[in-house]
Amino acid sequence: MTTYFVPRGFRIGAVHAGLKRNPNKPDVALFVADEPAVAAGVYTQNLVFAAPVALDRSRTPTDNFRVLVVNSGNANACTGERGEQDARRMTQLAAAAVGAAHAESIDEASALVMSTGIIGHFLPMEKIESGIARAAADLGDDEAHLLLGLRGLMTTDKTQKIACREIELDGVAVRIAGLAKGAGMIGPDMATLLAVVLTDAKLSSEQAHAAIRDATNDSFNCISVDGHTSTNDTALLVASGKASGKPLSQAALGQFRQALTELCQELAKMIPDDGEGATHLIEMQVEGCANKEDAVRIARTVAASPLVKCAVAGGDPNWGRIVSAAGYAGVAFDPKKVALEINGLPIFEAGRPLPFDAKTVSTSMKENRLTRLRLVFGEGSAAARFWASDLNEEYVRFNSEYST
Repeated sequence: MTTYFVPRGFRIGAVHAGLKRNPNKPDVALFVADEPAVAAGVYTQNLVFAAPVALDRSRTPTDNFRVLVVNSGNANACTGERGEQDARRMTQLAAAAVGAAHAESIDEASALVMSTGIIGHFLPMEKIESGIARAAADLGDDEAHLLLGLRGLMTTDKTQKIACREIELDGVAVRIAGLAKGAGMIGPDMATLLAVVLTDAKLSSEQAHAAIRDATNDSFNCISVDGHTSTNDTALLVASGKASGKPLSQAALGQFRQALTELCQELAKMIPDDGEGATHLIEMQVEGCANKEDAVRIARTVAASPLVKCAVAGGDPNWGRIVSAAGYAGVAFDPKKVALEINGLPIFEAGRPLPFDAKTVSTSMKENRLTRLRLVFGEGSAAARFWASDLNEEYVRFNSEYST
């Protein structure tokens, strides 16, 4: 059985405050640093962004973080000046509640906020205020509280998205715990998600920002369900420094960043795998490009193609859809140097199809949740990976009825 843990220096609490209909589902959560901690974030690139995104952008990176308050069930997006006031009010309430628990005064500016859920509805602030107070009264640093905090992030998710690492850096055991939510309205440039990554590593605010930015580029920015970039996308890295009072050496910092990226990739893949109605996870591997940007563009384009997604959903080895999608990605390449594999089976090479048994390939797609598509170009050595969900009737049904 997998064991999850909270890194040193953090406590978590979550309660049902009435934003979600199901009383067994938490919808207000607090992530608390016992002492001032470093926090850095990356946010949606959508020009229409929610009030919590605007507030967090103005407060990060920081070395004075104390509390993150999260609500699910309501995005507080496209809610104008009132939405901005409500986001700030949530940070005021969270700072006051945590300060009371510590018998100290905590500056509102040391609090951050996340919201997720339906767009265009005002927050029920009386319910949220009550939820914050109750969550602050029941904070803990065990696995149960970590999982409660995760459930407080979730909306249409069917599965829990959580990953933990413990690595030795400079002779000290360092912990990293990551939580994420997301299943629909997922597109690159910060996918539609919330992610909270806690660590007890000693980082500066600049190191934390660079680490979460680069980890996101190789994980959360490499996934898609529907190509729809949300208004609320936020990924935060918070570092308490409690594993050791000493800053990481350069070698240890590199090891930390690698572990962080791997953890974020693990979380990121869970999101399209849990895509609303998804029956397959697509892994698009692109190799042999002139540069990383070209590889990412091709991988993203092919993985986002509705025709490719539908083919994978039906177990149809329609390789023409895959190759032609690469051709409109806006990247120059020689089609006569392209090769394609589906689940490790050669399909296309040097500009022409290879003989293959369609039934064998189809069966490999139908019988496995993961479908691997591999495109190889003869233009260079750069590579990229992208993960996406398939597209089927259940996705259409779910999202046609989402708000009603």
